[in-house]
Amino acid sequence: MHKPIVIIGIGEMAGVFAHGFLRSGYPVYPVTRAMNLNEVAASLPEPELVLVAVAESDIHQTLATLPATWRQRLALLQNELLPRDWERAALPQPTVISVWFEKKAGQAAKVLIPSPAFGQHAPLIQAALARVEIPCHSVDNEAALLYELVRKNVYILTTNIAGLVAGGNVAELWQHHEALARAVASDVMDIQQHLVGQALPRERLIEGMLEAFEGDPEHQCKGRSAPARLARALAIADDAGLEVKMLREIAAR
Repeated sequence: MHKPIVIIGIGEMAGVFAHGFLRSGYPVYPVTRAMNLNEVAASLPEPELVLVAVAESDIHQTLATLPATWRQRLALLQNELLPRDWERAALPQPTVISVWFEKKAGQAAKVLIPSPAFGQHAPLIQAALARVEIPCHSVDNEAALLYELVRKNVYILTTNIAGLVAGGNVAELWQHHEALARAVASDVMDIQQHLVGQALPRERLIEGMLEAFEGDPEHQCKGRSAPARLARALAIADDAGLEVKMLREIAAR
């Protein structure tokens, strides 16, 4: 009998993972906002995995209040995620997946490219997603994970923020507004470089972003979270003293 899997946050994305875990034979226990994490942990002190599937705006509060018995069993999947997010909570290296599929209410999951995962439970996550026909692969080390996290951040921030001006889908963004997309991506990479504390392979990141464009050319640029993403990016830039000229021009419009 498999140990249970705990999922904190029960949105559309969590539902995809829950489906995969259930098909793999694992009991799944959901944790909602109304539930006390410590009370749940007292009943389930040694789950196989604790998947944190809350929104990126809630991740720090969730990690700060994570019960001690769950800290070694953690998996994360948020957008805008970087190692500093779990390091600030003094957590050991969690399992992390950079999610490259989207799930909207009433629709099947749509895959852009295979999702990379790293960590102790990466094989479990890979197997569960395979059960629901979503491609996932493991990466070998923390450096590879960092690249994948930054690549996803460059993709989502560039498309969302450039989309505030250009609208449309990612194919149209690159075909008709490449200069805008490159300028936004450059500012985003300035911010990411500050956050990770090391130089980034900028042209490789652009190529990685374009691979995702090709995976779903009709993916819409401007999501409902775009204004909030721009505001967060500018707040980080202000704290770091970064120019990010294009982001500021877009905000000023």
